[in-house]
Parts: sequence; C-alpha cells; structure tokens
Amino acid sequence: MRTGIVIGLLLSGIVLIVACQSEDQLEFNRYYSSGRDVYQSKCQNCHGANGEGLQSLIPPLTDSVYLKANKTNLACYLKYGLKGKISVSQKQFDGEMPAAGIADIHLAEVLTYINNSFGNKSGVVNTQMVNEDVRKCN
Repeated sequence: MRTGIVIGLLLSGIVLIVACQSEDQLEFNRYYSSGRDVYQSKCQNCHGANGEGLQSLIPPLTDSVYLKANKTNLACYLKYGLKGKISVSQKQFDGEMPAAGIADIHLAEVLTYINNSFGNKSGVVNTQMVNEDVRKCN
C-alpha cells in the first residue's frame, strides 16, 4: 500500500514537471532529441560522436563562432552539400561534404542538435527557418 502511494506521488511529480514546460521548451526538446538521432545516423560517422571532426580532413562542429557566422547557410550546406575551402577554428579545410539527402524537418532537427551540442548554445532551428534559408541558397 505504501509503495503504491510513493509511486503515485512520483508519477504526479513527473506529470507536473512536464506540464510546466513552456511550448518553446517542448518544441526545443522535440527538435533536439530527434536531431540527435539524425546526427548519429547521418553525420557522426564523419564529424565524430563529440563533433570533433577528423584532423585536417573534416571540420569540427565545436566552433560556435563558425556556426553563428554561417547560421543562415547551414541548411544549404546540409541540403546541397559543401565543396571548397572553409576556415573553422583557424584551420583550413578543403574537402567535399555530400548532401545529407534528408527532409527539411530533419535538417531543422539536426541543426538544432548541432547548434546546442559540443559546447554550442544557439536555440531551436525550426522548419520555417530552414525553409527560409534554403530558399536563399546560392
């Protein structure tokens, strides 16, 4: 009987915590957790489990300066690939990243994950933002 009461109180506490999250926080949590799955299946093989990249071959995703400076281009890089020289963390990279081949919702999810992992903190990237950025791709 006593165990049932304790379990009931714990479940009630969990429900209250979840119910008290704002809609923005819930949206962020959805994008972030789904983005982690996309990252693990599409990006981690090259960029590493911790976004560290691969020496001078593949750039790290730990440079929030680069990510912030190229925020509106990141969806284009993922959607269409990236070729040519870039400078990340004061290192030059001259390779080719293939197009991710994923839907815009997954682009938004993985960008939310990358922009809020590996020492980065840039908030949610939603589908509307990705759609706007993709429309402006060169």
